[in-house]
Amino acid sequence: MPHPLRVAVIGAGVAGLAAARELRGEGLNVVVFEKSDHLGGMWRYDPRTDSDPVGWDPSREVVHTSLYRSLRTNLPRQLMGFLDYPLPNREGGDTRTFPGHEEVFWFLNRFADEFALRGLIRFGSEVVRVERVGDSWVVESRTRDSFTREDFQAVVLCTGHFTEPRLPTIPGIEKWPGYQIHSHNYRVPEPFRGQVVIVIGFAASAFDISRDIAKVAKEVHIATRSPDVKVMKLANHSNIWLHKMVKCVSEDSLVAFDDGSSVYADTIFYCTGYKYHYPFLETNGIITIEDNRVGPLYKHVFPPALAPWLSFIGIPEKDVIFQMTELQCKWVARVLSGKVLLPTEKEMMAYVEEYYQQMEKNGFPKHVTHHLHFKEIDYCNWLAARAGLPPIEEWREEMYLESIKSIFGMQDNYRDQWDDAHQNAMIKDASLPQNVV
Repeated sequence: MPHPLRVAVIGAGVAGLAAARELRGEGLNVVVFEKSDHLGGMWRYDPRTDSDPVGWDPSREVVHTSLYRSLRTNLPRQLMGFLDYPLPNREGGDTRTFPGHEEVFWFLNRFADEFALRGLIRFGSEVVRVERVGDSWVVESRTRDSFTREDFQAVVLCTGHFTEPRLPTIPGIEKWPGYQIHSHNYRVPEPFRGQVVIVIGFAASAFDISRDIAKVAKEVHIATRSPDVKVMKLANHSNIWLHKMVKCVSEDSLVAFDDGSSVYADTIFYCTGYKYHYPFLETNGIITIEDNRVGPLYKHVFPPALAPWLSFIGIPEKDVIFQMTELQCKWVARVLSGKVLLPTEKEMMAYVEEYYQQMEKNGFPKHVTHHLHFKEIDYCNWLAARAGLPPIEEWREEMYLESIKSIFGMQDNYRDQWDDAHQNAMIKDASLPQNVV
């Protein structure tokens, strides 16, 4: 009887844990490498921050998590679990529909224990090189006192993409004297008490952090490239203003906006997203990262020339992360076990090229290659079919769309208003998980 494939999983966050369960369930020999001494990835709060608060210094000491202390999920708890293992309400826990990050971290640990995944994880093992050599992948890793070089038949990358800051170009920034920080390094609002703060960005982190800081700051000015933004002082907030993008800054602390207004500021906050970053991966140019496009990747998972022996989990943005990640892992596991066949390399490349051409035709820039452009449910249904599962239940789609409407509508307190007004209306299907532990 042949030995099962030996598969390396890099990372023990949401994606790594899901991958470990699915791969082992297909009878594969799984080793999970985790740099830290804990599982859960970014869902473990750490008050420490990077040695460089902006992220310019490539040699900086990096803290993996981007959690701030006040963070709550921006999707309801019914969407923050796995398809067959939902996030429960626990006695003494955070039972809000949009719980705090501590609840998700507890859930991931419970998931790992329930499925006996800890024994697969090598904690404190940092992967420093992954390279294809002959018919195997060589994975080099190090701990505090050892260095290991091992062969695997397949590698599944589950390292996340919320660590390497993506920064805009701002004229005059090299001479601007104020403090600069990326949202990756935000934890608590107190350091910004009494300040005038510029927040650049208009997505979930900008929304949350601007409101959090406004509790102690003198003024908060949000700057965005969004073309339909209305320049105004926000209703229900005495000290938050909305502007067009920052036009330039100067050495006297002035920040000028494209809308013609300007303010003297103490801090510039970059809520501008992250870059995909795989410094340990060596593919001789087969896989590149160009303007935040990791490619070529078939369905955001398999590089055609290296499939199925290398795969990426969790690449897409703007998605239902637990649901999508689990389905990607099921697909990869079934492919590696031989139960599902991939298209040929030529067919996969043709798909990728057509996808790129369609993006360009629709006017989407390269850096949003891995945004699903409101086709998240279609993508998950495609994955479900590959995994031999039925389509995503209708209630999940309805709940996700309702959540997205609240997020993009920038509705203050939408999480708590949902608790009061939407929860009962949304729970229409008797199969909706309501378990309590």
